Amino acid sequence: MKGIDKVYTEFPYYGSRRIVKQLFTDFGKKVNRKRIQRLMGIMGIEAIYPKPNFSKPEKGHAIYPYLLKGVKAKFPNHIWGTDITYIPLTKGWLYLVAILDWFSRYVISWELSDTLSVDFCVETLKKALNIGVPNIHNSDQGSQFTADDYLILLKENPEIKISMDGRGRFYDNIFTERLWRSVKYEEVYIHDYQSFADAKASLTNYFDQYNFRRLHQSLNYVTPAEVYYGST
Repeated sequence: MKGIDKVYTEFPYYGSRRIVKQLFTDFGKKVNRKRIQRLMGIMGIEAIYPKPNFSKPEKGHAIYPYLLKGVKAKFPNHIWGTDITYIPLTKGWLYLVAILDWFSRYVISWELSDTLSVDFCVETLKKALNIGVPNIHNSDQGSQFTADDYLILLKENPEIKISMDGRGRFYDNIFTERLWRSVKYEEVYIHDYQSFADAKASLTNYFDQYNFRRLHQSLNYVTPAEVYYGST
C-alpha cells in the first residue's frame, strides 16, 4: 500500500494496470492486479481518475454545481478547498482531511482519523469556521462532504456558496491536490509513523512549518500565514 501511494502521488492519472507495472519497475514487486485493485479500494483510490473513492455522494443528498470554472482566488477566504488523503503507518493506515485557503495556500485546519466517518471532517470544518468564513467552499462529492452534519455547518453561514467538483475531475481541486504532493514528499515519505500519536505529532510540526516557516515560490517567497493574515 505504501508503494501504491508513492506511485499514485507521482502519477495520479494511473489506473490499476499501470500501477502494477510501475510497482515492478520501481520496487521489483510482482503483484496480482486484483490485489492492487482491492488495496486501492481500501485506500480510497479510484482506478480511472485521481479522485479518492470517498467521492460517492451521501444517498438522497443534493449535489451542488462546480462554481470555480474560470474563477481565480483574489483574497484570503475567497475560496476554500477540502479533500481527504491516505496516510500510511508501519502497520495500518490513517486518513487526513485538510481545509486550504486557495489564495494564500494557508492550511486553515486539518484532522487525522482511522476511519472515513464524517465526524473528523465536521470537526475540521468547525475549527476552520472559528478562524474565518469563505465566500466559496469547494469539495468533491464524497459522502463526508454531502452528509447532513457537514452541509448544515456550511448553510448556517448564508454568505458561503457551496461548490462541488465534477465526478472524477482531478483539476477541479488542484490546489489541494498540490498540497497532498507536498505533504507526501516533504513529510510522510521521509518518516515511518508507528502509531496515530506518532503521525499526529509529526504532521502537527509539518503543518506549523508549512504555514509559518516554509517560503512558497508561488507566493513570492513569503509564507502562507503572512499572506492569509495580511502581514506582508
